[in-house]
Amino acid sequence: MSNAIYYVSYPLKKDASVPDFLLAAEKLNNEFISKQQGYVSWQQFRDGDIWADAITFETMEDLENFKVVSNNPSELAEHFYSFMNFNPKLCKSHVYTVERTLTKVQ
Repeated sequence: MSNAIYYVSYPLKKDASVPDFLLAAEKLNNEFISKQQGYVSWQQFRDGDIWADAITFETMEDLENFKVVSNNPSELAEHFYSFMNFNPKLCKSHVYTVERTLTKVQ
């Protein structure tokens, strides 16, 4: 069975503090997301003003369960979201399955 990835891209609000945003993400990960069934990792990416999160779970079922639990955001999640600009033209969300992973050949 292949891993599943929840991918979300978004801009931050104009006045958002990047260090505070990253701290909020770390707290949310450490205290909630990493404790969810099947959690593997959370990567954050940045391209100029656009940020992206890729949260990996062992299975699609684990990811779907995470999405259900996340429908009722905790205080930690609300704090993390407070840094984000939810403009629908700029925010994108996708769910992927990992079909293969290529690594460096020795």
